[in-house]
Amino acid sequence: MANPDGFDYAVRGEDVVVTHHGRPATTLRGRRAAAFLEDVRNEDPQELMARLTGNYRRGNERQARQHPRNRGR
Repeated sequence: MANPDGFDYAVRGEDVVVTHHGRPATTLRGRRAAAFLEDVRNEDPQELMARLTGNYRRGNERQARQHPRNRGR
């Protein structure tokens, strides 16, 4: 699976705005914003932002569709 890229974040007051390729993806407020800023120091920021925005499932969808359990759906 390819590593996520193209994510960036900006702190605006107490909010954190996450963008993907320059377009707003999500806005974190309050405790979620504080937790994000703490986690971004310890983890891979690109992967963390991909998980937060739901943009992390790439590469294996076609393989899963061909699995015997999923055929006929």
